[in-house]
Amino acid sequence: MPAAQPSSKSRTAGRSRSAAAKGGENTVTPHDLAPAPVVLLAGSEEALADRAFSALLARVREQDPAFERTDVAAAGYQKGQLATWTSPSLFDERSLVLVDGVDAAADAFVEDVLEYLRAPVDSVVLVLRHRGGNKAKKVLDAARAVPGVAEVSCQPLKRDQEKVDFVLADVRRARRRIDVEAARALVQALGSDLGELAAAVDQLLTDTDGTVTEEAVHRYHGGRREATGFEVADAAIAGEEGRALVLVRHAAATGVPAVVVVAALASRLRQLAKVAAAGRGRAADLARDLGMAPWLVEKAQREVRNLSPQGLADAILAVAAADHAVKGGGAHAEHALERAVRVVAAARR
Repeated sequence: MPAAQPSSKSRTAGRSRSAAAKGGENTVTPHDLAPAPVVLLAGSEEALADRAFSALLARVREQDPAFERTDVAAAGYQKGQLATWTSPSLFDERSLVLVDGVDAAADAFVEDVLEYLRAPVDSVVLVLRHRGGNKAKKVLDAARAVPGVAEVSCQPLKRDQEKVDFVLADVRRARRRIDVEAARALVQALGSDLGELAAAVDQLLTDTDGTVTEEAVHRYHGGRREATGFEVADAAIAGEEGRALVLVRHAAATGVPAVVVVAALASRLRQLAKVAAAGRGRAADLARDLGMAPWLVEKAQREVRNLSPQGLADAILAVAAADHAVKGGGAHAEHALERAVRVVAAARR
């Protein structure tokens, strides 16, 4: 969420699931956030906070297109300001007050907001943005005790399936459809940064019509660094040595660092090793134990059946050597990477 500007009042007509909530019992997903006397956005993931706040603004606007919005920073708070911002208007019009940086709040704000939370004003939506840490934690506890409070957990999403769910919910919010495989491909391409993932969803919805397909994702994002690395890894694990080497050279020609390709190879081999070590079992059960998405476990199970144990071990060692080389430990980084690709491909039975 962009940093709020201190104490500026303005009229506005403007604007996935998240991870399992580590907040109060009134936690909702970002896309489902609706107006409440107190709204708590708790956690460091800005993309989730942005989505939640956008959903909230849209619903407040539906109820009152002329609502008054006030953005303030808790760090620069002056005693008594909260009472001014939340005082009911003459005609009891709806207003929204966004207090950013509650985790860096001055003592004066903490005192005033704790007093306010004892009896929130019905016509005001007070939004408290807390990015984490113990400072002003008593504000979180008091806010969670308010009847009707709405909280969005803005903790970073760790698992791929959580990010896929986020993409699916984001597209539903726009009243569009996206194939599940397309959502997974987008997460594979951009999943390390949720903000970038959210921006990619917006761009795809702008650039395409109808259902967003996997082909559309590859067309717009197939050249991204992570996607290129995983394409190399997928081709190598499938035993397609020639195609994998062509992709490696294409990546180098387009400026993709060798370290990114090696990282993708290492990531995929770690997944295979974890699934191989876990033995047989239902994908859903293994996914829970291994911290992986069920679809990713199923894919790894199919691939492991076609790999020899010795071949997998050799591949891991070759990729480790390539990792050392591309990080400055060897004179022939490109050769080490290509050798690793060949060894990975040779692991296929």
